[in-house]
Amino acid sequence: MSPLALAGVGILSLVALILVRVPVAVALGLVGAAGYAALEGLGRAGLVVGAAPAELAQAYSFSVVPLFTLMGAVAAVAGLSADLFRAANATLRGTRGASAVAAILASGLFGAICGSSVATALTMTRVSIPEMQREGYPDRLAAGAVAAGGTLGILIPPSLILMIYAIIAQLSVAELFAAALVPGIALMLLYALVALAIGRRIAPARTGPAAPLLPALARIWHVLGLFLLTIGGIYAGFFTPTEAAAIGALGAIVLALVTRRTGWRQLGTTAVETVRLVSSVIFIVMCSTIFSYFIVQTGLSGALASALTAAGLGPVGMILLICLAYLVMGCFLDGIAMILITVPIVLPLVAAGGWDPVWFGVLLVVLVEIGLVTPPFGMNLFVIKASCPGLSVADLYRGAAMFLVAPALLIAAMILWPGLALWLPALMN
Repeated sequence: MSPLALAGVGILSLVALILVRVPVAVALGLVGAAGYAALEGLGRAGLVVGAAPAELAQAYSFSVVPLFTLMGAVAAVAGLSADLFRAANATLRGTRGASAVAAILASGLFGAICGSSVATALTMTRVSIPEMQREGYPDRLAAGAVAAGGTLGILIPPSLILMIYAIIAQLSVAELFAAALVPGIALMLLYALVALAIGRRIAPARTGPAAPLLPALARIWHVLGLFLLTIGGIYAGFFTPTEAAAIGALGAIVLALVTRRTGWRQLGTTAVETVRLVSSVIFIVMCSTIFSYFIVQTGLSGALASALTAAGLGPVGMILLICLAYLVMGCFLDGIAMILITVPIVLPLVAAGGWDPVWFGVLLVVLVEIGLVTPPFGMNLFVIKASCPGLSVADLYRGAAMFLVAPALLIAAMILWPGLALWLPALMN
């Protein structure tokens, strides 16, 4: 069997294993090891499988993952999301659709210290949807605003998916964080505009003047301070990402204790959950590394690049085709799994088309975000439904669909103007 044919069999086997609910890490490791053994023999495959853990253990960039994950976990149990929602809601009072906009803005700010879309959607669902229901908001608008806002947790730095992409693509975490900041803010504002447009038609009228800005910001001083200290420190060059993550994790713990939002027992539980999560992520990335070794050996990426070039698609046509493929995959695959499976194949195609890998990392996260709110997978939708059983599935899907225009506009803007993501990293260099 030729290497390219073996690559095709490997990918089909991987998809089949995932569809029958074999854990993604196990599927990646099995296919990667078996495929490499078929190409190079059992001896060489054994060396590759043994080298993957050692390679990850020596990766300095991986040290940022557990620290930022701990910071986000502590922020979630400390109830900082409620402060953010109340502050945004008070500032926007008097505007029709203000609570929906507040849910989106609060989700973006909470994502800036959380880094997880699921955690953002979960906490904001508990805080904002009951409040919007009491105010008479239609369920589809309340659910759609939280589902859309929750996706910001993986785009606005720090982002777990961006950190994983940085490790796989061997890129700078700080550079990727810088590249994601402007598109993340742009998407948050686009979501807010969509919420305002929809709110003008179906949201209940608000009464009372808006609260003064400074008192509203004073309610969330801890969140703003934590973000400026960590992410601002990275952009300013004061800290490396790992140093900033350590400071952020300690700062979140101190804030949680000082504000008496949690105790030592709950912090201990949070630390254990963080270890479990990070351990699973490390295992997945390790198995993905084995799979990527196999794909590289088959020459699949080079063959695909040659075929697309021969088809005359051009750089824009190539990237649009890649976007379409990710949108389809996002309906069926988890975001992290999708990145781990496809990046070893797609990244060489992106480079062949002349696109910057840092820019592509940000675009990839936006595409993954869409998968979080599209059926039948739609992890954010499942999280919202589990937290608010009274919401109908139809309202969830309709509400999320109303907000999809925002990421579509951002994707178009990033393809037309790649500098939207690349100008801030260029300033840092």
